[in-house]
Amino acid sequence: MIIGDDLGIEAPVRRVLVFGVTGTGKSTLAAQLSERTDLPWHAVDDLTWQPDWVPVPAEEQRRMIREVCAGDAWVLDHAYGRWLDVVLERVQLIVALDYPRLLSLGRLLRRCVINIVARRPTCNGNFETWRKLVGHDSIVRWHFQSFAGKRAQIRRWAADPDGPQVIVFRRPADAERWLREL
Repeated sequence: MIIGDDLGIEAPVRRVLVFGVTGTGKSTLAAQLSERTDLPWHAVDDLTWQPDWVPVPAEEQRRMIREVCAGDAWVLDHAYGRWLDVVLERVQLIVALDYPRLLSLGRLLRRCVINIVARRPTCNGNFETWRKLVGHDSIVRWHFQSFAGKRAQIRRWAADPDGPQVIVFRRPADAERWLREL
């Protein structure tokens, strides 16, 4: 299936970036979008983290993302600044999750606590830990540090008539409704 103009999108879309603040549900939405459309989903965390939370070297990340983006069809569930330009060269649609801070923070905390307690692996067999949740380089800290910047980026993209098409969702129910209508 191709995302098409029946939803107010200008042309058939086969290259999609799901973007938002940590905890908004980007990966979940990207996986569901892939399932609904048969577009291949590439989990960015799997491309950027090795086992034991060792980061993939920046140049290798860039190479892998360039390879993904060279394809005719894909869904990415995030785009890090160090290679965002690669994604923006090819993306046709940005699905932006611009949820309130308390909602995204609550979702993040819930997800992390469930993963820690259940010892549920995340990317590449990595496990979230209490230290990763609240320590110096914690995901919660990252949420607070990146929130305003990501929200501003979403708004810049949405206001840019020369950029890719952007759909901004401010409530999870709206994103879920959109997905059901595909």
